[in-house]
Amino acid sequence: MAEHGVPASLLEAVGLTKRFGALVANDNVSLAIRAGETHALLGENGAGKSTLVKMMCGLLQPDSGELLYDGAPIVFPDPATSRARGVGVVFQHFALFDALTVVENVALGLPGHEPLPALAARIDECVHRYGLSVEPWRRVGELSVGERQRVEIVRCLLGDPRVLILDEPTSVLTPDESEGLFRTVDLLTGEGRAVLFISHKLDEVRRLCHRATVLRAGRFIAEVDPKLETSSSLARLMVGAEVPRTPRNVTHELGEPRLLVRGLNVVGDGSRGSALHDINIEIRAGEIVGIAGVAGNGQTTLFESLSGEKLAKDPESIVIDKIPAGALGPTQRRALKAGFVPEERLGHAAAPDMRLSDNVLLTTHGDGEIVKIGVIRRSVLFARFQEIVKRFDVRFGGKDPKARRLSGGNLQKFVIGREVLREPVLIVVDQPTWGVDAAAASFIRTTLREKAAEGCAVLVISQDLDELLEFTDRIAVMSEGRLTVPVPVAETSREAIGLAMGGAHHSEAGEGANAA
Repeated sequence: MAEHGVPASLLEAVGLTKRFGALVANDNVSLAIRAGETHALLGENGAGKSTLVKMMCGLLQPDSGELLYDGAPIVFPDPATSRARGVGVVFQHFALFDALTVVENVALGLPGHEPLPALAARIDECVHRYGLSVEPWRRVGELSVGERQRVEIVRCLLGDPRVLILDEPTSVLTPDESEGLFRTVDLLTGEGRAVLFISHKLDEVRRLCHRATVLRAGRFIAEVDPKLETSSSLARLMVGAEVPRTPRNVTHELGEPRLLVRGLNVVGDGSRGSALHDINIEIRAGEIVGIAGVAGNGQTTLFESLSGEKLAKDPESIVIDKIPAGALGPTQRRALKAGFVPEERLGHAAAPDMRLSDNVLLTTHGDGEIVKIGVIRRSVLFARFQEIVKRFDVRFGGKDPKARRLSGGNLQKFVIGREVLREPVLIVVDQPTWGVDAAAASFIRTTLREKAAEGCAVLVISQDLDELLEFTDRIAVMSEGRLTVPVPVAETSREAIGLAMGGAHHSEAGEGANAA
């Protein structure tokens, strides 16, 4: 029962411990989520946040400790039980079927067999109540990422949860969409519901959350009022040390164009964001150019076109270091000293069930050093692997684990290190710090800045506008398969870029769109 005006805890973890072999993922962790509050869960990648949340919703069972619901001990043997008791989760990666409508997707996540028209009416009522803007009869494949997230939230809210867990909810949203989400969260807590908010965006945590629990290396570190903290002090609690800011001021001269894209067009397959329209961009040696935009607006197609996974009809439409490359595949483009880091770490950048040393081979086999006359030189391969681990501070247990065993931040450092040590003249990185903690993010940005200072051209595709404003030299915006003219960071604003991300192509950030 609540005392002295403190709200009652709806869901509480008491001394939860979870081990995976020798690894202690959570070590005696306690956390109380109170009615009417938004509670932040903070920590580095690998700090134990995901394990804790999975135990709180029934995906995992603790080795010791207990859960309390309304003050009484409870066991959630599976997620269906936790949902039935009022614990809803919106995970970072959505579980929606593109070919189905919104109402059909929502129906799949609810018990029973409610007629679709009746369910659509309930969706409309929920949308009106919480300002979520979702159309029940639209096909999910036509929706933006922000709209898809709202579908997941609506599906969760129709189960009438008392506790709502949001995992990195703003990582794929425009600034305006984030503001809309914050209003929805405020409405939910105003009704007496509890929200657990997991995010690496510390400014948002400070603005939105009433309390914050910080984990480090699987242990409880502190519970603080984020409004009384700074972003720097929160980051310091998370990592146990000061997190340096990425340097941006550069004094080196820019060199020749390393990447030249002229009139690049890609015919789409009918799905959202699959087409590109007259893309033009030039990146010179020594500079970092950022591409902002909400996911699903052509960024994946652009990356695949630049990496050689999609071939251009006109070889001259993509030029890498003065050589036409539009008709070349990934290995041939890497032979031109280009490096590529895709958005999806597991499954695209790295094979999950291959050891890290073998994952090094995926992008270096054509360099002529590790593979000679068709034979893998294992000693050279392992030496390169060890160099990546040492120089990029990649942390893991064991000698040479499978890629899936690494935390997101450590795997991202490994993938970027693998490309950087090839000494590329051009590197294209898609979502360099997505879901990565503050310390790893700072390391990655500093690494890319150092490569630019050495004469590499760097293209960064990111949904994190604050990241692009922090360390890029010029920014362009991608919306509906079109790219605005890159402008110097000092000559634009967060608001102008946000407008262009939302499709206002004639805003300040997008004036002269598609001009060279």
